[in-house]
Amino acid sequence: MNTIETGAPRYALFGWTGVGALAGVLAGLALTADGSLPGVVTPPPAVVVGLPVAKAVLDLAAVTTVGLSILPLLVGLRPREGSARVLARARRWAVIAAAVWLAGTLASLALETADVFPGRPVTFGEIGWYVTNIGSGNALLIVAGCVLGYLVIGLFAVRYGESVPAELRIGVAVFALLPLAATGHAAPTGPGLRGINTISMHLHVITAVLWTGGLLAVIMLMVADRALLADVLPRYSLLATACVFLTAGTGAFNGWFVLYETPGVHWYAALFDTGYGRIVLLKVAAILAAGLLGARTRFALLPRLRRQQPAAIGTLAALELGVMGVAYGLAAVLVRAPVIGG
Repeated sequence: MNTIETGAPRYALFGWTGVGALAGVLAGLALTADGSLPGVVTPPPAVVVGLPVAKAVLDLAAVTTVGLSILPLLVGLRPREGSARVLARARRWAVIAAAVWLAGTLASLALETADVFPGRPVTFGEIGWYVTNIGSGNALLIVAGCVLGYLVIGLFAVRYGESVPAELRIGVAVFALLPLAATGHAAPTGPGLRGINTISMHLHVITAVLWTGGLLAVIMLMVADRALLADVLPRYSLLATACVFLTAGTGAFNGWFVLYETPGVHWYAALFDTGYGRIVLLKVAAILAAGLLGARTRFALLPRLRRQQPAAIGTLAALELGVMGVAYGLAAVLVRAPVIGG
């Protein structure tokens, strides 16, 4: 019997993902606790902890929004009975998730500004300076605009249903993922592998969101209808399989690239000797662990589901989402962790 079937328990999927993300943030902060740079004023603890938490909230809300948006494509051109009700619910929840995404983006913008001006109250003038002069601030403003656009489109979709194309919602949501991928450590800074790194970072973000968001949406909304789940899960499984390899491969490459491009750092030693390197290793390990859980669902439980046999897909999905939450929490710290030190 599936352990997450109907009613309130399936919403625990959010809890598993959130707890995993918080654990990842705390682990990342612990690994970089001694990573402050000489001569740089350390921001207050509220900013040190609040910023990666806000980033994790932003990321998980983005994951949920994109996952719910791709659900119509996973259902297919010939939806089963009951799928219309599921898709209507997905459209409503996507709007809520996008609102949280927008709030997380604005909170991140305020906290990043406080990080630049430690000990000073955050004013609109300082936020304006940060947006104008710092790439991450500019990226967050673009994200906020894209998510606001998604909210408008999403409200139309709630009102008019699938006559508002899912492809439009997906396009706007995915585009909103890209600006932040071009900032931080992974942003291209030199010749050589610069172009490959740019493509790799964008692929990493998109595939990770499609993998995690798709799983969250499919299990949460369809686990109570075994026939619908058996119809949609194989399609999602094909998408997830490609995403697992792309997410792991690009994540490992991006982490290596940062260490390789950092002057005075031997990347193979820095992987184990610095907080940044250890976070990279933990993040890749979390992605691989989640991939193995997904493989068990595809190769062991999905055939049982097709034969109408008991399959604890909900339990395994909750574990997979929790582990991916850890990866997102680590990523929220990694993007601003000092490469040298710690």
